Amino acid sequence: MSGSNQRIDGKRLWDSLMAMAEIGATPKGGVRRLTLTDVDKRGRDQFRTWCEALGLQVRVDAIGNMFARREGRDPSRLPVLFGSHLDSQPTGGKFDGALGVIAGLEVMRTLNDLNIATEAPIELVNWTDEEGSRFGHSLMGSGTWAGIYGLDKTYALKDAEGVTVGEALEGIGYKGEHAAKPFPADAYFELHIEQGPILEREGKEVGIVTGAQAQVWYDAVVTGQDAHAGTTPPSARKDALLTAARIIDLVDKLMRERGDDGRGTVGWLQVVNASRNVVPGEVRFSIEFRHPETAVIEELAAGFPAMAEAIATANRTPLELTQLFKIPHQPFDSGCVDLVRQAAARLGYSTREIISGAGHDAVYVARSVPTAMIFTPCKDGLSHNEAESIQPEEAEAGAQVLFQAILARANRTL
Repeated sequence: MSGSNQRIDGKRLWDSLMAMAEIGATPKGGVRRLTLTDVDKRGRDQFRTWCEALGLQVRVDAIGNMFARREGRDPSRLPVLFGSHLDSQPTGGKFDGALGVIAGLEVMRTLNDLNIATEAPIELVNWTDEEGSRFGHSLMGSGTWAGIYGLDKTYALKDAEGVTVGEALEGIGYKGEHAAKPFPADAYFELHIEQGPILEREGKEVGIVTGAQAQVWYDAVVTGQDAHAGTTPPSARKDALLTAARIIDLVDKLMRERGDDGRGTVGWLQVVNASRNVVPGEVRFSIEFRHPETAVIEELAAGFPAMAEAIATANRTPLELTQLFKIPHQPFDSGCVDLVRQAAARLGYSTREIISGAGHDAVYVARSVPTAMIFTPCKDGLSHNEAESIQPEEAEAGAQVLFQAILARANRTL
């Protein structure tokens, strides 16, 4: 039942990826499908329509996660889960997240085409708000499902316009009646573009993901004093933006001290009431560190706040630093990873074992369910960008490995 002669339809997969990319398409060739917006609703509705056309049972939980179930021969078996997300960054690409969902759809279509009944049920998942670009909490749907975020607190999160998550869910009709909490499942597989340059540089067709990096994220607010740019001498200034700039430089320095595995990023910054001839009185920004080793992130989390505070004190600008979350390195399940490894070898694809530099829904799902991920290359390692690009044969290879791994897991002898 898991022979390499059972092939997905690569053209159908690509055509469906392009059809989803039309929903929220941007002039530069990317997508803007922000979570829980009307555009996201259109993507969700299309996904539901495709799933129901295959006879899948679609249910939605209280945080809007969508589960499309195909029954197995043995109703007592736990389901094998697979999927990703359909929401995007404000200027996102066609494939980040969507590849995993649409490839999962292609798995379901191929099983129907070949009239294959799996022993265990299988479920395709579209997780809510993986990106975190609207409400500020990435992995929101999977994190709520996994119990990392409390549902009430998640509902209360607001976007820049003051709309809460709860209001947005109700507004698009995806505040489901099923509980947003872990249920017994046999495994979870997620296909994703690498979002980095390693596979492309090394000429590898498939990435076998063994785990995900440790991370720590902060929100920072620096409070200075608004003052006239032309009349306020250096001795009288309390420049919030200067403090922010020096902390940003510190983030970069700490990253580079840790070599090529180091990651330190300030991806969002807001000068409150900005004016070109006013010394900034308040600046808000994000900070994150990532590294494959949990101990390195623990070291940064222990030392960085005091270093940043020293900069703020020297500039006479109070700093409020809030740690949003700290995630240890998440190893994936060796048995599930081995199924990916075996599938790629059986299909003859060149591979590389790799640790994910990005956070994915799989990181939180792995706390409750045995999990593995599959990576495909992306051009120049570029992602979170409208120019994000992969080739049809790369999408097909990843989806074919996904198909074989799911089939092997769902039909394994217990």
